[in-house]
Amino acid sequence: VPGAERRDMQEKQLLNRTADKQQRLLPGRSNHGGNLSQSEKKLQEAVCVLLVELCERFTFFGIVCNMILFCTVKLGYPNYQAAIVNMCFVGTSMLTPVLVGWLAECLVGRIKLVCICMFLHFLGTALLPVVAFPFEDIYIDRRHILHTLTKREQKIVFYFALLTASLGIGGVRAIVCPLSAYNLEDCGPKELLSFFNWFYWLVNLNSAVVFVSISYIQQSVARNLGFLIPFVSALMAMITIHMVRGEMIYKPKTDSSLLTTFGVIASALKTCCVRYRYFSGGVRNWLDHAKENYGGQYSETQVESTKLLARLFPLFAFQILYRTCIMQIPSGYYLQTMNSNLHLSGFVLPVAAMNVISIVPLLILVPILECINSYLFNSKDTGHSPTIYIVVGQLSAALSVMVAGFSEIHRKHFPQVEQTLSDEVLLVSSMPCFHLAPQYILLGVAEALVTPSCSLLSFRLVPERIRGISMHFLTLFNGAGCFMGAFIVQTAHAGTQGNWFPHLLHEGKLERFFFFLAFLMMVNTLGFWTIAHRYNNLNQEYTNEFRGSLPEEKLLKNEKTIKHYGSILESSPILSPMEKT
Repeated sequence: VPGAERRDMQEKQLLNRTADKQQRLLPGRSNHGGNLSQSEKKLQEAVCVLLVELCERFTFFGIVCNMILFCTVKLGYPNYQAAIVNMCFVGTSMLTPVLVGWLAECLVGRIKLVCICMFLHFLGTALLPVVAFPFEDIYIDRRHILHTLTKREQKIVFYFALLTASLGIGGVRAIVCPLSAYNLEDCGPKELLSFFNWFYWLVNLNSAVVFVSISYIQQSVARNLGFLIPFVSALMAMITIHMVRGEMIYKPKTDSSLLTTFGVIASALKTCCVRYRYFSGGVRNWLDHAKENYGGQYSETQVESTKLLARLFPLFAFQILYRTCIMQIPSGYYLQTMNSNLHLSGFVLPVAAMNVISIVPLLILVPILECINSYLFNSKDTGHSPTIYIVVGQLSAALSVMVAGFSEIHRKHFPQVEQTLSDEVLLVSSMPCFHLAPQYILLGVAEALVTPSCSLLSFRLVPERIRGISMHFLTLFNGAGCFMGAFIVQTAHAGTQGNWFPHLLHEGKLERFFFFLAFLMMVNTLGFWTIAHRYNNLNQEYTNEFRGSLPEEKLLKNEKTIKHYGSILESSPILSPMEKT
């Protein structure tokens, strides 16, 4: 009897909570003065969020696009160390939004924290020109330049600037520009896939502009002044946030958190270790040990949500090695391009401009994929899943790295010539850099297929309350892929004594590194292909089984049924007036 009373009390509390939410929503709709003003406000907020997102990406790609060239030529780093620094910065910029999101939720207020992050972003991008001094383009007179720094001081300021910039990037992505700010809760699979396609299309269009313009400025016209452009873009982002003030700062729902998910997993593991002999009996899933009914500390709703999220962990895990392959664009592929002939009819192409070749397939494929998705989702086949896109995309990434290995062998067959980059004369292959285009194109095709599809599965196949947590986990695994790439480069360089990732490419065997990575990626693709069927039926299984298994959703369903039954009783012509009373 006490258990039944407890369940009744929980049901009443959940019903009161949902009623309060509905009452909170109704006044909000009437305070905006009409549907037109509300729609205009939402449009303004969406445009501002998108503008800040593009400004942030502009600064990010502006820092990344020529980092290897700066580290090797100006700081004197070997190739493998410059590649590691680049990949670690990208990985840190992916992980900091998760950290900042947790800080905003648990420790610091969102408004205060976004101001701190914007200051760190400003500080980091402003310190990068200090590392780039002396300005060869700015003189006090004919003899004296502005000032100079020693190599050790340059490295200290450089790492500090990268760290503060990555923390600022995390604040902008987590607080100002989360996916929750785009109001995607009521979108279906077709609308979500369309949103992610065009969202990444805009991001890559922005990066194409950055790779062409900033890389050329940094490398040819006024290479050190190019580091001022990220500073200007950060200033634009701050002005945009100041214009809209608090209207842009999105406040997500606090029904679940990253700590709750980790707590459920830790509690279940602890209980399993203590009661290992009962692991196979009494519970259907090992995470059920975290429930209060089985001696845990978490409610059924929290555990069931974590179980749904845990089913996506294999999907996330198979993205680690894929992200490592994608990170070859600003690392291994960049080094290949830097050591190839960049001259085109008397014009020296920027090294980072070759990245645009990987972006062009994405810009072309997105409209085509939109037509295909529109046909598939409108057809009677309800079992359509984007997992086939992920399989094909990962296969394309594996082929890209394999082609890079053959391109490296082909590059060495050309005689060497002198080429000037940033006032440094380098001995490079005379092979035109456009011979490397196929590997860039294949990785661009992979990105067009994999990234929107993974975002769709991560967002769609979990309850609304933990969609933000699911996207955080996807970001964590993508960041882990960047650090995995740095680890593989370090291991390959140390294990082969610099032969697989040499400082002078014509003296080493970089192609073996690419072939090894291609082999790993092929195994990764086959592994994901064996489990892809889980996510073909996950949407249907979730809607039919798990959507109604959570207590709050059961109560809402029962409440709607009672209301519907009451309306039938009131309008039924069969019942007599005596029966209605």
